[in-house]
Amino acid sequence: MNRCELSRFLFLVLVPLLTAWPPAFAQKGKRQSQRAQAARQSDLSQAEYYLTEGMKFYILDNYTKAIDYFQKALEADAGNAAASYAIAEAYVKMKRYGDAIPYAEKAVQSDASNKHYHLTLGQLYEKDRRLPQALKTYQDLIKLAPEDPKPYLDLAAIYLQQEKYDDAVKTYDRIEKLIGVNEEVVMQKQQLYLKLNKVDAAVAEGKKLVEAFPGESRYLIYLAEIYNSNKRTDEAIPLIEKALANGAGNAQLRLVLSDLYRNKGQVQKADQELEAAFGNAELSADIKVQILADYVKSQKEAQSRQNALRLADLIIKSHPQNAKAHAVYGDLLVFSDQKLQARDQYLTATKLDNSIFEAWQQLVRLDAELGHTDSLTRHAEQALELFPNQSVFWYFSGYAYLSAKDYQKAVDALEEGRRLSVGNQELLNDYNAMLGDAYNATGQYAQSDAAYQSVLEKDPDNAAVLNNYSYFLALRGEKLDLAKQMAGRLVEKHPGNATYLDTYAWVLYTLKDYQQARKYLEQAAAKGPDNGTILEHYGDVLYKLGEAEKALQVWQQAKRIGRTSEKLDQKIAQKKLYE
Repeated sequence: MNRCELSRFLFLVLVPLLTAWPPAFAQKGKRQSQRAQAARQSDLSQAEYYLTEGMKFYILDNYTKAIDYFQKALEADAGNAAASYAIAEAYVKMKRYGDAIPYAEKAVQSDASNKHYHLTLGQLYEKDRRLPQALKTYQDLIKLAPEDPKPYLDLAAIYLQQEKYDDAVKTYDRIEKLIGVNEEVVMQKQQLYLKLNKVDAAVAEGKKLVEAFPGESRYLIYLAEIYNSNKRTDEAIPLIEKALANGAGNAQLRLVLSDLYRNKGQVQKADQELEAAFGNAELSADIKVQILADYVKSQKEAQSRQNALRLADLIIKSHPQNAKAHAVYGDLLVFSDQKLQARDQYLTATKLDNSIFEAWQQLVRLDAELGHTDSLTRHAEQALELFPNQSVFWYFSGYAYLSAKDYQKAVDALEEGRRLSVGNQELLNDYNAMLGDAYNATGQYAQSDAAYQSVLEKDPDNAAVLNNYSYFLALRGEKLDLAKQMAGRLVEKHPGNATYLDTYAWVLYTLKDYQQARKYLEQAAAKGPDNGTILEHYGDVLYKLGEAEKALQVWQQAKRIGRTSEKLDQKIAQKKLYE
């Protein structure tokens, strides 16, 4: 029990004992016998003793033991209000409010003039949701202490719970007569008037605060917000401008004014105020980040994106060590297709706070898109140390190792990611597609074929799998009928794709159907003239068809373009085909 609680308890329990008994009970009347008088005095002494003993245990927080003594005090003096009140307070400490109520009621009955007993009883009724009884108790208390604002506040709270808003307003008016203009009271009345759709009355209350406290800019803001929320923007703007003119230069005012200008369609003024707020370091980075995120969602045109980038830059300058600020800047740069700069912002965010999952996710995704394989490998591994159960990072780790031709590490990462992706079919397809490539590269063809088939069972038109699976089968010289079927399906679905035409042609080449292979390679070369692989394949087919000179010219053209096989130099030097 803290000192304040102890003082209150002593005041309400001990003081009544010391001050009320001697004159009140020693002189009951001249007709009372001396023996009865002595007996009564004895009872009172016993009650005092038990109350004092109970208080010792109460102070030690042993409420059960305290109640035992307080009950004995009541047995000695059934009308002892202090004892009843003490039991009620002990039950309150034990959070046994239902048990406390009868004793609080008895305390009030025994001493109806004690306002503290009324107050405790009213609060207990409230806790027990006995609102009509609480209402009457507070009304009785007001009669006892008409100048005390506390019971009025409690009474108003009951009216609010009963949704008797008009009665609540009248009660707040009575409080105001007692204490004058008060922020809490005025704000409560404003909310009630707004609930009752009495906007002008709410405005009048707001003006009352502005007039009573002319130096408080926040009251101007509150009033402006009421105007704004009720589409009275023209009345709101002068209030905020007045607050700024009075020297209230806080960023919050700028934000409010920005919203007001935007509601009026004055976008340029709105953005100016927003920039002024964002340049103020007193406005927290978290608030700025949230505002910026909302701003971007609502403003899609190019000019708005540029404004958003300026705002993000202001956040970074005001809060250079805030990771979220860098992350949101990265989001904006991605939105503006500035991927390299975005990647750098995400990297900074992860260095400042390595717990931001989204920043890591965007970082590895951009590493992959930008072809930064070394960075991707490193960043994916760092992310996995922090988020080992997030399959997305196993995916990018596998992708990085596959790109670096470290195939066994790719297999290990992709298998772990696949295990974590059970239940997500789309992600499983992505894993199996890459596992097909990785297992093929390690010579584990059965596992490679199984991974590819797993994808095609769920997504028979998966272009990447149809292309890679059929091409690798052609290179291996296995299941060529299946390879032809898949590559043919691919070309049928994507007749204008040079890579897919090349794959189908290479399957036909493997089947020794050189004329058909030539046909599709010529189509592929026309659509992808800068593809060295396609031209090398075309030269191979020409050589098979007996056009060695033309094949040599095509091989030489392929060499100038690049991205060809290791055997191309030998083909050119020897002027013959090497397979």
